[in-house]
Amino acid sequence: MSLFGDGLEAAVQKAFTRPAPKSAGAQMRYLVKRLKGTRAVAQLLRVSQRTVERYVKDQIKKPRPDLAARLEREVKKRWQPQIRAKAKARAASTGGIVIDTRARMGYTAPIGSTDQDRIRHLTVALPPQYAARLFDAQEAGASDARLQEIAAEALKEVYFQDGGRRAGSLEEVRFTDIEHLEFDL
Repeated sequence: MSLFGDGLEAAVQKAFTRPAPKSAGAQMRYLVKRLKGTRAVAQLLRVSQRTVERYVKDQIKKPRPDLAARLEREVKKRWQPQIRAKAKARAASTGGIVIDTRARMGYTAPIGSTDQDRIRHLTVALPPQYAARLFDAQEAGASDARLQEIAAEALKEVYFQDGGRRAGSLEEVRFTDIEHLEFDL
């Protein structure tokens, strides 16, 4: 996936109330139940239907590393959909989202100001409207660059302009060279 997409997904997964299945057999059984058949799971994971059936019956216990990664990703993507939806709705309506990042940031401003890019480590609580924009863009399949633009707009308003109390003539924030990025609800 992407740096921003994975970060948003990890933040939502922190809201889970139960751990996702760990063993390959349990993960396969969960996917078969959710997708209503072994054929759909086989197509999703790009394996044969017979292979899926053997995992369901615990005849195979240890998947190849690439299959194990696909299996875990698909299970986590579908795990506890109502909890996931509630967490996103809460962040988008009242809670907001916290972004913790270490990246190169700079801005475009009028002549005479120090707008040189520099590495900053920021932990900023973003208001609910930016959480909603991030989750909506992610649901719509936005690219990592678009999610980065939304995060840069949010940092411009919340961190650099402090909600309109300073740096009113700031035009654009550059958010590049990301070393660390983590979201929390």
